Amino acid sequence: MNQREVSEIRRRFRADRSNITTVYGCYVSDTGEVLARFSQSVGMMLDDEKEKVLGVLKRTLSGTLGKNLLDLSIPTQEVAQGENHALLRRLRDSKLADEEAREALCEKIIKTTAMETNYLILMACDAYDVPSRTRDGLNNLDGSDQVYSYLLVSVCPVKLTKSNLSFQVREGELHNSKTDWVVAAPEVGFLFPAFDNRATNLYGALLYSRSIADNHQELNESVFGAQPPMSAAEQRETFQSILGSSLEKDCSLQVVKAVHAQLSDLIEEHKQSGDKENLVITKPEVNHVLKTCGISEERVAAFDAGFDETFGAHADLNPGNLMDPKRFELLTPDVKIQVAPDKRDLVETRVLGGAKYILIRAEEGVEVNGVPVEIQP
Repeated sequence: MNQREVSEIRRRFRADRSNITTVYGCYVSDTGEVLARFSQSVGMMLDDEKEKVLGVLKRTLSGTLGKNLLDLSIPTQEVAQGENHALLRRLRDSKLADEEAREALCEKIIKTTAMETNYLILMACDAYDVPSRTRDGLNNLDGSDQVYSYLLVSVCPVKLTKSNLSFQVREGELHNSKTDWVVAAPEVGFLFPAFDNRATNLYGALLYSRSIADNHQELNESVFGAQPPMSAAEQRETFQSILGSSLEKDCSLQVVKAVHAQLSDLIEEHKQSGDKENLVITKPEVNHVLKTCGISEERVAAFDAGFDETFGAHADLNPGNLMDPKRFELLTPDVKIQVAPDKRDLVETRVLGGAKYILIRAEEGVEVNGVPVEIQP
């Protein structure tokens, strides 16, 4: 799914647009015990309750594609014969009315979820009458190509509020406020099936993870029978490891600056273009940057081998997952230097008198712990 498609589904989670009639779920203890199961009519809720429930579900489609939102590819064998996929289809086709299937899904989630607090598994089903598009890309409100029916599942911590001092007007006295258990933002969730090219894709799903370091592998295998892609944090760590180990002594500050600049420029150009398609970078594009830095063919070949082994030869990666365009940092065992990314050229490395130095050009405005200092000649 691309950003435009995610946004199109996110807009469904308003009271005047959603076709969600009932929300289902179960309340689970931190030890995995089911404390309660429920089904509640959305139509019978107060307006502010309805908005809050839809808001929680909507959060499961928030964040950045490739980081918080991961495209899942479900194997053909699983779609054709797998029990996991059959269960998800049962739930979608019954609009979550199949109680046995709901309990089976909750059991799969509980077995692969560990939280320090009690949590809520919230499930909803919606049917979206997808409007056709005119030639100029606008929605044709008079026509529809298909109905996209989907499940959205959110797993939310339930946290106890703190007691605060409050003033009771009627009594004219100060008292502690009552504590209560409240539903927090989702930690994990998913959309099934995927909405690719504005159409149903039973071979895909969209996973949400609040933490970009966790791809919830066990949950994916249990619910979808599929291997999740690398988390954004794992992609960055892996890319940086391949770069350092394959280039060895050729992995200079100049090379890292060049790679950072290339990735940053790609991200900025994509942002300015307004293109809703997912931005990706391929191995040949990284190779080009390395070669322009004078890296030998032998070292570039070593990088290729490491890339192929970990990501796959034809992998398309999100540049924002490989390096942070808003951060440029140098670390030694004793010193940490942070530089504005667009000023990275102010930093260089040199060997003077046999000693290694990091040099920063400083013309004016130098402060140490808030104290202006002069650089002596």
